[in-house]
Amino acid sequence: MTLGATDQPPEGRFEGTEHRFPVRVYFEDTDLSGVVYHANYLRFMERARSDMLRLAGIDQRATFEAGEGSYAVADLTIRYAAPARLDDALIVTSRITHVRAAAVSIHQRVMRGELVLTQADVVAALVAPSGRARRQPHDWTDRFAALVAKGDTTP
Repeated sequence: MTLGATDQPPEGRFEGTEHRFPVRVYFEDTDLSGVVYHANYLRFMERARSDMLRLAGIDQRATFEAGEGSYAVADLTIRYAAPARLDDALIVTSRITHVRAAAVSIHQRVMRGELVLTQADVVAALVAPSGRARRQPHDWTDRFAALVAKGDTTP
């Protein structure tokens, strides 16, 4: 089977200030007990964050290729509440909660329907190739600030 011209990888969308990203649980995502392995929730959230940034107009690839740096997770708090299982259709929600000069805070939830399975608070810092944090471009912080200003800032 080959992908046709209209076949695209999963893509999220903004609903107001919240980004929603669909994820399907495949066999490779599960452990021997038949539930999603705990580290795979981080992969789901990473994909959702990258998609959210792209849709918000943040060009991570161009910044990386220009040698200006890339985002790295500087802090992460995660809570697991219920398991996801093989073939579950999940939604990863992402919401900007705080913007600083060199970092952005994002609250994320992995949900099956209305049930919150996992939630995390993530701080992503823009890091120069030297490994030191650097200021985000002003147009990026402006885009993030607009998303925070429009939304509720409590997780």
